[in-house]
Amino acid sequence: MESRNDAAIRPVRPGELEAVALLRWRWMAEAGGEPAASRGEFVAHFAAWAEANAPSHRCLVAVRAETVVGMAWLAVTDRVPHPGALVRASGDVQCVYVVPGERGSGLGSRLIDAVVAAARESGLERVTVHSSDRAVPAYARRGFAVSPRLLQAEPVPRT
Repeated sequence: MESRNDAAIRPVRPGELEAVALLRWRWMAEAGGEPAASRGEFVAHFAAWAEANAPSHRCLVAVRAETVVGMAWLAVTDRVPHPGALVRASGDVQCVYVVPGERGSGLGSRLIDAVVAAARESGLERVTVHSSDRAVPAYARRGFAVSPRLLQAEPVPRT
C-alpha cells in the first residue's frame, strides 16, 4: 500500500471513546479471543475506564475522514524519587492498533512516533513496550531496543 499521510494523529476526544473501544474489540476478534462480556457491555466499560484513567493513560488516535482508524496508548507510571531526581516517571506503549485496511500506510509508525514524542514532552525517563512478534521491527525502527536489564514475571499463571 502506498504511504498516505493525510490522516491526523492526535489525542482522543471524549466522543471518540466508543470508536476506540470498538477498535479494541476488533483487535480481540482478529486474534480469535473469547469476549468476557457483550460488545455493548465492553464498550461502556472501556469508555468509563478510559475516562477514569485519563490522568495516567493517554490515548492517541489516527483519524481519516472523521473516522478513527488507529490508536496507541501511553501509560505513565510515577517512579520512586531518588536524591538526583525528586520527580520521576516512565511510560509504557500499549494497544497500538491500526485497522487492516490502513496497515502498511505508515499510520502505525506515526502513532508510535507520537507516543514517544508525548513521552519526551512529559519528561519520562524511559518508554517500554510489550510487542507482538510482527510489530518488533516497527518498534526497532523507531529506536526501541532489547534491554538485558528489563525483566518481567507473570505473578498469576495464564490459564
